[in-house]
Amino acid sequence: MKRLLVYLKAYKKETVLAPLFKMLEASFELLIPLVVKRIVDIGIASGDRAYVWRMCLVMILLGVIGLICAVTAQYYSAKAAVGFATKLRHVLFDHMQKLSYSQMDHMGTSTMITRMTSDVNQVQNGVNMVLRLFLRSPFIVFGAMVMAFTIDIKAALIFVVVIPLLSIVVFGIMLITIPLYKKVQAGLDRVLGIARGNLTGVRVLRAFHKEEEEIEAFGEGNEQLTGMQMFVGRISAVMNPITYVIVNGGTIALLWTGALQVEGGILTQGAVMALVNYMSQILVELVKLANLIITVNKAIACGNRIGNVLEIEPGLKSENVQPHEKEISKSQEWSPGTEDTNSQNYAMTGETPVVEFSHVCLTYPGAGGESLTDIDFKAMRGQTIGIIGGTGSGKSSLVNLIPRFYEATAGSVRVDGVAVENYCVQALRSKIGVVPQKAVLFKGTIRENLLMGKEDASEEELRRALEISQSAEFVDAKPEGLDAPISQNGRNLSGGQRQRLTIARALVKAPEILILDDSASALDYATDLKLRRAIHSMEKAPVVFIVSQRASSILHADTILVLDDGAVVGKGTHEELLASCEVYREIYYSQYAKEGEEVQKG
Repeated sequence: MKRLLVYLKAYKKETVLAPLFKMLEASFELLIPLVVKRIVDIGIASGDRAYVWRMCLVMILLGVIGLICAVTAQYYSAKAAVGFATKLRHVLFDHMQKLSYSQMDHMGTSTMITRMTSDVNQVQNGVNMVLRLFLRSPFIVFGAMVMAFTIDIKAALIFVVVIPLLSIVVFGIMLITIPLYKKVQAGLDRVLGIARGNLTGVRVLRAFHKEEEEIEAFGEGNEQLTGMQMFVGRISAVMNPITYVIVNGGTIALLWTGALQVEGGILTQGAVMALVNYMSQILVELVKLANLIITVNKAIACGNRIGNVLEIEPGLKSENVQPHEKEISKSQEWSPGTEDTNSQNYAMTGETPVVEFSHVCLTYPGAGGESLTDIDFKAMRGQTIGIIGGTGSGKSSLVNLIPRFYEATAGSVRVDGVAVENYCVQALRSKIGVVPQKAVLFKGTIRENLLMGKEDASEEELRRALEISQSAEFVDAKPEGLDAPISQNGRNLSGGQRQRLTIARALVKAPEILILDDSASALDYATDLKLRRAIHSMEKAPVVFIVSQRASSILHADTILVLDDGAVVGKGTHEELLASCEVYREIYYSQYAKEGEEVQKG
């Protein structure tokens, strides 16, 4: 939590003025019992109505000044708290964007959403309450005790007993509830995860009639969260009645003692009323302090959770400088004694692979075994690499290593002859266009989605990307054209239209490497063929990686990699693999009759 306070530096003035004005308000509030004492002892005792009215006006004036101070303090505290929360959200969002895919997978989407919303809101409320009450309440509590001593030392000793007892109760409950609030927030994470999963997969749930089961699972999670909140709430609820019992007990003792002293002529009736007022002020402020402590407990628990996220070192470092062109050209020159024999071989031929995998292995964090094992191949400029295999064979894992979405745990992945970890992440990914398995479009217009590929793309570049991706026809059919609206996740488009637009977005920047991760699954065979021909005929044809479940999509590839359980079990052209790779034959003949159909290659 301490680490987060650095984001309050921009609001130093507000963090000083807010408690200062609250202290001024408290000071005026402490004067009111003395005014009441004077009204009773002087004005009412002597029947001086004019004096009573003057003192009433003084009380009203003190109240108005206190109100002005309170409103001013509220303004500054709200400004500091909201500004602090805004800055914290920006920092947290920026930090999450730097985390690797592995770290995001480990944390979970629901956890990150909770940190950005609920946790930040709790911290914001905590900062607001602290600035307003953290100094004010203790000031009034101890100020009331001091003022009581100025009235009567014997009666004030009751305050000396009551205040420590109240402090023990308040701070004791605080120590008990802090760890419990952490569990409550963790339970909130689980409920949010269940709700998010249900909303994301609502169509699947309905298709398989799983609504009742999911309602039951959500109910169980919600009941657990409710149970934890009620348990913590009961402990916190004990605070108010105990504090009322202690304070009212003190008030009774004060009235008993005060009555005896009034009867003995030691105290005046106004003095007793002032002491009772001070005791009431202590009661009100300690209740406020108790609520403040509950809020602060939640804020500390949430702040620590946010701090834990910010303490995670990003798995991908972006500080590395992009290799200079001279360094890349040097890697193409053969030099005796260089340890990288592959680089030597390519240098001697005068050509460096655009993408090279050298004995690459990948193990996901927490996984029991390797997801990829000893992957070794190279892709030259203009080539098309097809990747095929069964579900879970590691196809997506392989292509995700090229843009460093995940880090290889062994071996080396090179782009233009340079290891990907030696690139600045932004520089590396500027060379690559990725079309993921799930077509993701953002709410806005078609133009805005395409410009995510290249912010300063011209109209001509957008049109060319649409034509290559076979999107131009349906985009031109819309009255608004490129400015046609797209709903969240492109729900107002068909599956094929979404896939073609995501391909267009990747093509806008004319990438050196284009990764199509099963991104044409919703396209018919004819459109798929046109798409592949259009990409192949581009002026500066990129190296294309096509991940597909359909053999027809990769028949034209210069090299086909056949994956099985994370290992390459076949590598070559379609004809070579039909003759030599059993796994490829099984996939191919499961989709095409052994003796009849022939697929025309594009």
